[in-house]
Amino acid sequence: MPIKLVLCGIVLVCGLTAGTWYYVTPKYTKVRYQPIQPVPFPHDIHVTQLGMDCRYCHSFVEVAAHSNVPNTQLCMNCHTQVQKDNPKLEPVRASWKTGDPIDWVWIHRTVDYVYYNHAAHVNRGISCFSCHGPVNHMPVVYQAKPHSMAWCLECHRHPENFLRPEDEVFNLDWKPEDVKPVAFVAKYGQPRDAPEDLSKKKKLTQAEIGQTLKERWNITPPQNCQGCHR
Repeated sequence: MPIKLVLCGIVLVCGLTAGTWYYVTPKYTKVRYQPIQPVPFPHDIHVTQLGMDCRYCHSFVEVAAHSNVPNTQLCMNCHTQVQKDNPKLEPVRASWKTGDPIDWVWIHRTVDYVYYNHAAHVNRGISCFSCHGPVNHMPVVYQAKPHSMAWCLECHRHPENFLRPEDEVFNLDWKPEDVKPVAFVAKYGQPRDAPEDLSKKKKLTQAEIGQTLKERWNITPPQNCQGCHR
């Protein structure tokens, strides 16, 4: 019996270790996954240096459940004039001539059994940054967040930790310190249980901003299975 107990204990410990090693590591969650694309698209140049808005390329994000990658026509709006002879853009020019789409490699792709609506999130104060990280500073895009169920539930249970004003959703460099307390309170009010007048503070915290917006917009994300697994 003691030998059997020892052997069972060893098997149990090894199983738990192996499960944790696989399921709680970047290899499983694809964090830092950075595939080579058919065309190099440096987001840091297009967004940070040139000032392009996320919605120029991902134009469905505010109105559809699924965001979109840009088609060749969109790329050629600029590149018929800008860098038109750059050899790195040959796949774009070939796509333009043949009509065949560019074979982009998907990075952020939700599994089929999970329902996720982009429009519902960005229209209620969840920034691209919360799910995709500092894409505006990425020469090559990689997956910055795990997108696991536990990670999603962290936001659904405490949305106040992630909410921001709707006009800052696509500003990936936004910080809570950027908010002007007087203007913010005048527009959104403040939490019911706030211990002080937030408009008189020099700076607002993420918790104060988030709780205000959570109450203002009546945000109650689902935490049951049916919310995401429909």
